Amino acid sequence: MRSILFRILVLLAVMMGVQVAVAGEEAAAAHALNDALGVLNGWLNTVLFFDVFPGEEGKFPFIVAWLVAGAVFLTVKMGFINFRLLGHSIAILRGRYSRPDDVGEVSPFQALTTALSATVGLGNIAGVAIAIGIGGPGATFWMIVAGLLGMTTKFTEASLAQMYREIRPDGHVMGGAMEYLSRGFSEMGWKGIGKALAILFSILTIGASLGGGNAFQVNQSLTAVKQQIPYLAQEPWIYGVVMGFLVGVVIIGGIRRIAHVAEAIVPTMVGIYLAAAGWIVFSHAERVPEVFSLILSSAFSMEAGMGAFIGIMVQGFRRAAFSSEAGIGSAAIAHSTARTPYPVRQGIVALMEPFIDTVVICTMTALVIIITGVYDANGPHAELIANNQGAALTAMAFGSVISWFPVILSISVVLFAYSTMISWSYYGERCWTYLFGERWSMIYKIAFVLVVVAGSIGSSSAVLDFSDYLLLSMAFPNMFALYALSGHVKRRLNAYLEKLRSGELAREVGRG
Repeated sequence: MRSILFRILVLLAVMMGVQVAVAGEEAAAAHALNDALGVLNGWLNTVLFFDVFPGEEGKFPFIVAWLVAGAVFLTVKMGFINFRLLGHSIAILRGRYSRPDDVGEVSPFQALTTALSATVGLGNIAGVAIAIGIGGPGATFWMIVAGLLGMTTKFTEASLAQMYREIRPDGHVMGGAMEYLSRGFSEMGWKGIGKALAILFSILTIGASLGGGNAFQVNQSLTAVKQQIPYLAQEPWIYGVVMGFLVGVVIIGGIRRIAHVAEAIVPTMVGIYLAAAGWIVFSHAERVPEVFSLILSSAFSMEAGMGAFIGIMVQGFRRAAFSSEAGIGSAAIAHSTARTPYPVRQGIVALMEPFIDTVVICTMTALVIIITGVYDANGPHAELIANNQGAALTAMAFGSVISWFPVILSISVVLFAYSTMISWSYYGERCWTYLFGERWSMIYKIAFVLVVVAGSIGSSSAVLDFSDYLLLSMAFPNMFALYALSGHVKRRLNAYLEKLRSGELAREVGRG
């Protein structure tokens, strides 16, 4: 306890130092931060996001094509288990196959909620609004398609994380893409390539945890909170310091404390959000057929040419990737810690993530935004769309129907951002530890808290682009591993399904 309190005091002292610096030179700090991000964004765009279909017909970034092709490949190879095993996934989550002697740090449900706390966040609130604001209603359709395909991608990476995880002497688990890249490729005789890709993945994950998993979250949540507390528009660093302290208190405790917090927060915040969205949708039930018709017609519209069509599709897939993180490899780190005797069993649990996150929550957000009409780039909210302030735009959509709901939504936004940050801190910390060792993890945690404060003063556009680039870049080494190791997962899946059909799995837990 003394050690924990001491670390909290260290974090507070550092944060207070940042507070003084930021309070005195806010404008200069924000300008410098945005300039630095602009340079990095330009470099990442050139190196990692080249157009796979060059010409005048719209830009299709390599990373987005890489994710789409991989998701289709895995869905076919695994026999469309994203549809076939949803029922079994629910049974696992209900604990029907759990045993007290299963090895791991957290339960399958806690691993799922931890991963969901990282994905069910501002990508669902801000990201959907941004996608529709840029790509129109048709982007919703491609988000749903990407979510359905991403279910198999998430299954594959979670299964591999379990297959190649390392249980350390202290009981802590080291698992994720960095492990199945290094250890899995080593088994195939590609030791050097695997190690290099594992290091690359770790570096990108650390960067993404500080960007999309941190700065973007605090930045976008602040745009919604400022609607209710105007004072924060003048002193945004106050919000950053408060959030930084709350994050620091939890992340010091590691995955077990993060899992317990996520287990408590995620179901509550999802329930509140879906209830409000459902109220708006059902109160405009007569418009729902019209809205779905608009989504479908816009998704396949060729009126503005092939370039516009590709732009709509890319926006949908890009936002879905940022929201569900399927193929990114991040959630595999959380799922590697689950207690289970069969790696593919946790993979089947992971199927639920993109379904809940993208197919359900993102679709409900999209319906609210389209029904209320706030996405019109020429309308009264054009400035919010132009500045990529998606959280504020979604707050406007809810507020136009439920006048008092922006207050509740602001609370939900803060919870979404908070839960995402604590989970992403774990992802970054595990990759930091993979690179530098356990004893240096506190350096990363302090840096993570400081970035919370910095994220409150950066511009939305700069932070959004930086977050997208780093997060999507993780898909390059991760999807390479999923392609190469998918045969291993397929064999494990076939063996597991045979045991399921024969009743052996039920007998193992006394149900046969």
